[in-house]
Amino acid sequence: MNTQIDFMGKRKIAAAISILLLLASVVSLGFKGLQLGLDFTGGTLVEVEYETAPDLAEVRAQLLDQGYEKLVVQNFGADTSVLVRLSQGFNDQVGNEVAQALAASGEAVQLKRAEFVGAQVGEELREQGGLGLLLALGIVMLYVAVRFQYKFSIGAVGALIHDVIIVLGIFSILGWDFDLTVLAALLAVIGYSLNDTIVVSDRIRENFRKVRKSTPPEIVNLSLNQTLSRTLVTSLTTLLVLLALYFVGGEMINGFAKALLIGVFVGTYSSIYVASNVLLAMGVTAEDLIVPVKEEGEEALDDGRP
Repeated sequence: MNTQIDFMGKRKIAAAISILLLLASVVSLGFKGLQLGLDFTGGTLVEVEYETAPDLAEVRAQLLDQGYEKLVVQNFGADTSVLVRLSQGFNDQVGNEVAQALAASGEAVQLKRAEFVGAQVGEELREQGGLGLLLALGIVMLYVAVRFQYKFSIGAVGALIHDVIIVLGIFSILGWDFDLTVLAALLAVIGYSLNDTIVVSDRIRENFRKVRKSTPPEIVNLSLNQTLSRTLVTSLTTLLVLLALYFVGGEMINGFAKALLIGVFVGTYSSIYVASNVLLAMGVTAEDLIVPVKEEGEEALDDGRP
């Protein structure tokens, strides 16, 4: 694919879009927070089966009338299967109590399972997950700085932070459950976005060394156009797999698929605009990437001779 798209000509517009998305995400995360799943908060999960598909709003209202608070009601697989998430502690009778409360309306309700996730386990997983994200970002920054140059590392890590915050912000704004599968998806997003950014950075470094009479924005544009076909093919093939997981993968990996779908879109965008934008903002030049060659006179000085 031989394209001549002026990506960097629109870099100010792209920067404005990124800033708006980041602000919206940070505000939502700060005021609304994440809808943490049972993996993180602890509580009780009850699954019941109806003979006919119930109205989820009515199911929720019935439980609220019975004194249950901070609950989530959703379908699980079939329309007749209902999953109830409760923040209260678990006991041997909680499943039967929920089923009886729902059956009080005259519907035939069958208890299928009742499970408990301890809050202490959730707190430990939350801390380890956060440390895992920070460790991944630190290693990425070190790797890119050693392989390329420190300006590239700041651009790469900036793109990864951009991707993670926006994915988290979308989950916060839409009120989607954040559980361990979503945390795993965030780590996968970091790997996916980094892979794309490394490919683009490698081409930028190569072109800075080969093309001597072009400006930095022109060299970045050339590099982005040369890698565009690879970026699009990778993104499209990944999206096909994730769409299959989202639609037919079942409830257990639904959050994982949603987070990665968003991450692929945001990661593709950031590898084109965010990392390259940061690189140009830091004033990258050909001198940053050319390995200095010692002359004979310099070697003589190194030998200690005048």
